Amino acid sequence: MNEENRKAPKRISQAVLNSLKGGVVPRIGLPYIAVGRKSEVKALLHDVDIIAEGGASFRFIVGRYGSGKSFLLQTIRNYVMDRGFIVADADLSPERRLHGTNGQGLATYRELIGNLSTKTKPEGGALTLVLDRWISNVQSEAAQETGLAPGDPGLTRAVDTKITAVTASVSELVHGFEFAKLLSAYYHAYVDGDDETKAKVTRWFRGEYTLKREAKEELGVNIIIGDNDWYDYLKLFATFFRLAGYAGMMIMVDELVNIYKIPNSITRQYNYEKILTMYNDTLQGKAHHLGILMCATPQALEDKRRGIYSYEALRSRLAEGKFSRPGARDLLAPVIRLEPLTAEEMLVLCEKLSQMHADLYGYPRRLVTDDLVSFIKVEYGRIGADQNITPREVIRDFIELLDLLYQNPSMTLAQLLESDEFSYAKSEAVSDNPTDNFVEFTL
Repeated sequence: MNEENRKAPKRISQAVLNSLKGGVVPRIGLPYIAVGRKSEVKALLHDVDIIAEGGASFRFIVGRYGSGKSFLLQTIRNYVMDRGFIVADADLSPERRLHGTNGQGLATYRELIGNLSTKTKPEGGALTLVLDRWISNVQSEAAQETGLAPGDPGLTRAVDTKITAVTASVSELVHGFEFAKLLSAYYHAYVDGDDETKAKVTRWFRGEYTLKREAKEELGVNIIIGDNDWYDYLKLFATFFRLAGYAGMMIMVDELVNIYKIPNSITRQYNYEKILTMYNDTLQGKAHHLGILMCATPQALEDKRRGIYSYEALRSRLAEGKFSRPGARDLLAPVIRLEPLTAEEMLVLCEKLSQMHADLYGYPRRLVTDDLVSFIKVEYGRIGADQNITPREVIRDFIELLDLLYQNPSMTLAQLLESDEFSYAKSEAVSDNPTDNFVEFTL
């Protein structure tokens, strides 16, 4: 039985409902409430297959605030971790950009590495776990192949040979020599039980060294990760993770609108140039086992004065063709535009949330399908709802109604829908003939 049909544990229900009421996407429990977006998920999972075979992909997910960009991102995050991928995600901010001269680019790298997640460690912070697992797997493979027992010098030599093969593959890439040297240092520190050296290597991988001299003295390498080259190290990690037994690496960057908001045009252009570099790498075969997803609002993408389209090299690559239109979007294009969830899909979501709320607080579910239809009709009957309503708004309203009904058992949904806030929306949006304004439902 899949998760959509199972009762969610209370801790997951609590996290899901609290997150949604607060207007943020929950990190856990998404399969219990997933509706719609099947076409988008299918298109992105096709990319995942390509990445696992050694390719790379780059996609923009574009939609208005509250339209479900982050929800789709988290859904894909859970899917790919289940399929053996390592995921790194980060939200951009004024302090975290793709390019910067005062540590903003490096801050994004640190956030991504700090949020490294696997199926067994989905909350992030998986770097040391991955490194230790890699060494442990190599030791197990060598023992099986040689039949030698732990502590046998022959087994140690076999493990060294396997480790060298991995580091040699990495060393051929840009900045790969130092990266491979540090992987080897971590391995030997692991074998020797040298936790201090392991911590220093991990600190370097996280981009926490600020002085080359310090890295040279402590680790014997002449470079540190910086604002200009942090992306090169993500490509190195993607290759290493594959060699370490994972399917690939997926990088997810949200809140691209923070680049759009940068006041200085030259700084914005440098950030868009970094996006172009990543985009070209993935499409030209310069990156392997690497997927990149970035989320943006339509304005942040299309504004030709400040948005991504202000950078002509990106606009010419990303602009839609002549035939794509609402209802017939090309989901194989670099830009996936999220169309609004239909009223029917929102109804299904409300049913799931209503049952989850009842299970969490231990009461028989009060709202029947007709009640939910009434709620959805009011929400979609607002002026401009066909263009402006977002899942976030509808969900927040609905969970508030569920909370009020639970805390006030004598109240009914009809009473709440006829309250000042909802009555105003209805009076403005609804004619005497309900069919003039309400969405038609096919249940």
